[in-house]
Formats: sequence, structure tokens, C-alpha cells
Amino acid sequence: MIKRVTFIIVPILLVSNAFAQIEPGARQISLSHSDIALSNDVFSLFNNPSGLSQISWREVGIYYSPAPFGLSELANGYVAYIEPFNFGSVAIGGMTYGFDLYRESRIVLGYSYNYENKFFAGAAINLHTFSIQNYGNASAFYFNFGGLAYITKEIRWGFSISNLNRASIGNEDDQIPMVFATGFSYDLINTLSLNLGINKDIRYKPSVKFGIEYDIIKYLSLRIGFQNEPSKYSAGIGINYSFVNFDYALFTHQDLGITHQAGIVISFGREGTRSKAIRSHLGIE
Repeated sequence: MIKRVTFIIVPILLVSNAFAQIEPGARQISLSHSDIALSNDVFSLFNNPSGLSQISWREVGIYYSPAPFGLSELANGYVAYIEPFNFGSVAIGGMTYGFDLYRESRIVLGYSYNYENKFFAGAAINLHTFSIQNYGNASAFYFNFGGLAYITKEIRWGFSISNLNRASIGNEDDQIPMVFATGFSYDLINTLSLNLGINKDIRYKPSVKFGIEYDIIKYLSLRIGFQNEPSKYSAGIGINYSFVNFDYALFTHQDLGITHQAGIVISFGREGTRSKAIRSHLGIE
């Protein structure tokens, strides 16, 4: 019984103190979520929805982490799909986290608009439900908002606000964190991007994040990242073949050690690598 109760408490503590760390996908995790101004795959729905309209093709992504730090009770998975239209890009996704005694689920619907291939705005509505066995269920609606701008062909600035309406669960404030994020992404060359982000959960100190993504050859991407508050180091690879991208990531936790994640993104109608296809779509080749 003590063991089962402990496994209830641990996920709650991890969510309340490190909510952003369980956001998808493997690519984003390998960059330590420094990609706020990159945001150019389907998982942007969860991280910065404005980036969705950089994508001119259909895309579906699946991310799953079955046992973070060796604990199956912390299992989490995400799925997302984007459909581009003339009036903007629409995306839908879902999340599950936890185990039979403690479970979180989330459904997200997002929209992004592209203005002259330079300015991007996006919003997402979240239905987040919580369930604790023998204690019942609770749910909350909250909104995310983001923006992204190409300052030059190589430099982007982005920002996002999570839980804009400060929704919470029960009578306690800030059970769902409100998080501000901003940052820059710089394409040093067409195949190498440098990413810098700053996150501020209203309850804690700001966290500075940095990541590098390098398409070393046509089919292989290498990624590294780090952040402070809390201290975290990450790395990963992406295997990009035709319309399929397989991503693997690992990161360190200062108390729990190393854990691993994997995800897959399937693009329908994309030609060439992701960075090349987006630059071509936006007319910045």
C-alpha cells in the first residue's frame, strides 16, 4: 500500500514542478525545448501553435515514453495531426499521462495563421482532465497562444503563453501552470540551427534553454541541448527518410538520472528535408 501511495505522489510532484518537461516530442526534448522560435513540426501544437502554419503539408506525429526513469507509472504519450488550408492550418492532438491510480488526459485543438510568410500567430484550446482512483475526476479548459516572426531569412523570434486564462483544478491556484516563453532561432547555414529560449513559470525562476540541430547528412540529424532551473542536458538523433522522420532523445534529471524517448512524424506531400521544404514554401531559399 505504501508503494502504491508513493507512486500516486511522485507523478503529481513531477507534473506540478516540471510540467513543461513532459511536453512532446523527442526532437523537442533533445533540444531541451529551446525551439520556441523553430516550431516547425506537428508537435508545435503543444509547444507554440503559431509555428503550425509554416507547414504546407499534412503531418501526423506520435510520441511515447513508456517508463521514464524506469517508472512505468510516469508513462506518457502524445499524438497530433495537422491539416493545412488556404485560411490557415488546423491541428488536433491528445495526451495521456500516468497509470491506473492517477491519470491525466488532454485534448488540444489548434489554429495558426500565416501572414505574408513572415508573421505567424496561433492559438490552442485544451481540455485537461485529471482522475485519481477512489477520489473522482476533474477537468479544466485553458488556452495557449503564440507568435513567430522572421526577422531576417535566417533569424526567427517566437513567443508563447500557456494557460492564458489561468485555469486551475479545485480550489487551489496554479495547479495547471501558467508559462511564458520566448526565444530566437538562427540558421547559421541551411542545415544548422541554433536555438535559444527562456521559459518563465509564474511560480518559479526563469529557465534558460539552448539547443543545436545539425542535418549532418541528408538522412541524419544530430541534436544537443541544455537548460538551467532545473539543470538538464539532452541529446538526440533524427533519421529522416522520404516522408518518415524517426526521432530519439535522451535527457538527464538532476535527481532521477537519464531517461529515453522516441517519436515518429509522418509527412504527406513534403518534398526534401524539413528545413528545405519549409524554406521553399516560405520563399526564402
